[in-house]
Amino acid sequence: MLINKRDFRHKELFYTIRCAKQDDAQALSELRLQLDGETENFDREQGEGLIDQAGFEQVILNDTASPKNLCLVAVVDDQIIGYSRCEGSSLKRLAHKVIFGVGVRKDFWGYGIGKALMQVSIDWADANSIQKMVLEVLETNDKAVQLYQKCGFEVEGILKNDKRLSDGKYYHTLMMGRWKA
Repeated sequence: MLINKRDFRHKELFYTIRCAKQDDAQALSELRLQLDGETENFDREQGEGLIDQAGFEQVILNDTASPKNLCLVAVVDDQIIGYSRCEGSSLKRLAHKVIFGVGVRKDFWGYGIGKALMQVSIDWADANSIQKMVLEVLETNDKAVQLYQKCGFEVEGILKNDKRLSDGKYYHTLMMGRWKA
């Protein structure tokens, strides 16, 4: 699905959030690879589950065509520095909800970009009869958990010892959901 772009300013930074376009595919592939190497908050280690340019072209095409999907990018000076995605289902029993995910380059943390991507996604979901948004977050990602809670998400479950990180220890994954108000 497509939405209108929105401009934001936080501190001295100006950025735009807009729908991903086909010519963003290579930049999204590179960004996802970079993000996987900057933090252990994602499921993948850097280089795992790589989505190449052609893969992202297909994702963008599918998301643009589907009324239950939304792929957004955050852009600073014509450079994609973050993205979010809502993915719905065509199955009747799941058609009321979308799965949400977000990522922002580490050097752009602290500018409200993740929050803005989330709020634009929430606004879209609420305007398009999406009743529920769900996400998963690593238990140690305190800033993300706090942001999600501020945006109306609640912990609905815990996947115990779900991820093994580089320190060799296992960590829980929080399953969070937000029901349309």
